[in-house]
Amino acid sequence: MLNENLLFIILDSLGKGNDNLITPTRELERVGKVSKVFWISLVIASIFVFWGIVAPDRLGSVMDVTKVFFLQTFGWFYQLSATFFLLFSLFLIFSKYGKIRLGANEDKPEFKNATWFAMLFSAGMGIGLLFFGVSEPISHFVSPPVGEGRTGEAAKVAMRYTYLHWGFHAWAIYSVIGLVLAYYKFRKKEPGLVSVTLTPLIGKRAQGIVGTIIDSIAVFATIFGVAASLGLGAAQINGGLHYVIPAVPNNFTVQLVIMAVVTVLFILSASTGLKKGISLLSNANLVLAVILLITFLFLGPTGFVLDLFTTTLGSYIQNLPSMGLRLTPFNQEQASWIQGWTIFYWAWWIAWAPFVGTFIARVSKGRTVREFMIAVLVIPTLVCAFWFSVFGGTAIYFDFFQGTNIAGQSLETALFAVYDLLPFSGVLVVVTLLLITTFFVTSADSATFVLGMQTTHGDLNPPNAVKIVWGLFLTASAAVLMLSGGLSAMQTAIIVSAFPLTFVLIAMSIAILKDFRKEAPVKSGEKKTKPLKTESEPDPNLV
Repeated sequence: MLNENLLFIILDSLGKGNDNLITPTRELERVGKVSKVFWISLVIASIFVFWGIVAPDRLGSVMDVTKVFFLQTFGWFYQLSATFFLLFSLFLIFSKYGKIRLGANEDKPEFKNATWFAMLFSAGMGIGLLFFGVSEPISHFVSPPVGEGRTGEAAKVAMRYTYLHWGFHAWAIYSVIGLVLAYYKFRKKEPGLVSVTLTPLIGKRAQGIVGTIIDSIAVFATIFGVAASLGLGAAQINGGLHYVIPAVPNNFTVQLVIMAVVTVLFILSASTGLKKGISLLSNANLVLAVILLITFLFLGPTGFVLDLFTTTLGSYIQNLPSMGLRLTPFNQEQASWIQGWTIFYWAWWIAWAPFVGTFIARVSKGRTVREFMIAVLVIPTLVCAFWFSVFGGTAIYFDFFQGTNIAGQSLETALFAVYDLLPFSGVLVVVTLLLITTFFVTSADSATFVLGMQTTHGDLNPPNAVKIVWGLFLTASAAVLMLSGGLSAMQTAIIVSAFPLTFVLIAMSIAILKDFRKEAPVKSGEKKTKPLKTESEPDPNLV
């Protein structure tokens, strides 16, 4: 979901030096300062990758059993947790804590509103929207969670549930962890580590073994959350190439080659300091995504898409509480649908929360709690809803009114099947494959940047060696997941890794509320108060 490119640029721009100026000796010294979290996470990741290489079938069967267990046993927990984060976000918006500033009371926002909104918009762009933009709505249209498929009502239900999966609940999860990280970075002047945010609850244990376990959980979840996105990207690139050029086989071998090429490109960018090239690439990426969206809108059934967006957005908001808490204990078929889609998405967003939250926190210094929560909840939700209306609505239009069989395509090729029905299809295919590839390449770079920061005591400029190690393990994890079960294995890894992290995120919500209560109330009309005192000065190497 995140535009990892922009995250990388913004975070990396805060570093105190250029990677090219780091001598080998200095680099070795910095590598020697990695935290215990690095070694613990590395061991766990190594065991998983080794198991997947030696016995992929066995790993796949174990993951299938594990997925069924977690979905059937804890589906209610993920559903209630996602609802909790949404309610907590709404509470913060309307509470007296809404005036608290993410920084000192006299701090002003670093970015103008237009720029800030654009960054939040970019956080909704990525491999996920390209992969599911057509495939999810058309899949729900054929097999809706309730009612008969391929009807007008099924189309509206399909869009509502797609909005649900990518809307307020998802961004509430991101907004909560982003808010907590921003508060402790800019208001309390603490390192950008998840464990630090739990200090109000566990005290000094946040700096000991308990804190190490908490940070390891965050890293573990991030690895599999990002690895799943990389796996989806490789699958869609392969699916698109096969659809356009049938001679290119659509199988694991080709996908492995794609991931290997991406890994080489990532290592080159990380080790040679090609930051300007990555920056230009990411900016072009964002522009291409916007152009693709607008072009798709006007080449397709524009009036139908806008009508569909308007009516389904209203019904989504109207039915939000019931959809967000919907479970079907008396209907196993509908229960399986909710588990495979809704519960999976809640787990995926939770797994991504430390990654996306870091980005959102970094660009929001100087904002108040209220404006932060409103912006992060509303803007990306509307952007995602509009994106799915354009891509998914166009696919539904062709299937419903013209009798095409886009729904019969695989998740990877549904988008390209729609291109066949539009003018300039060849250009659209090339742009899309380019977008997926560049998102894929730079996501490895930026994801390992965040993983490196999380495993080097919050160092804003983690060593290249650490970033490369995480890049290799992300690629290896994605390959193992695809080899041992494809999308099903990815779902299992996400659901399992997100489970303990959910408890951490809930604890973070309680912790920040405890610190909020200690804040001196800001009276109406008061321009500023004395800055909040901190126990220590900020480390210049930390965010």
